[in-house]
Amino acid sequence: MSDKLIVFVTSANVAEAEVIARALVENRLAACVNIVPQVRSIYRWEGKVEDSAECLLLVKTSRALFEQVRAEVQRLHSYQVPEIVAVPIEQGAENYLAWLSDCLKAGD
Repeated sequence: MSDKLIVFVTSANVAEAEVIARALVENRLAACVNIVPQVRSIYRWEGKVEDSAECLLLVKTSRALFEQVRAEVQRLHSYQVPEIVAVPIEQGAENYLAWLSDCLKAGD
């Protein structure tokens, strides 16, 4: 099992997604962030079922950096309760996982 994670984050629009993605990569909290510009989310918020267009960010990081990623996303995000959900990368191409490690903060 790898110590790497993919963190799912939704955002209100592409501009916000780009700000979050750039900050995470520039600060070496993520090796890569994919932005999927158009997803449709149906969810319950404040007692009502909502239907919204959002962007999805796929953040590639490590377990050791998750709390820093979470804090940075919350700092930059416009939502009161942003989606920040991590899933482990159980397996992957060794050279990709090595590249991912090289791109993250030293020692993480």
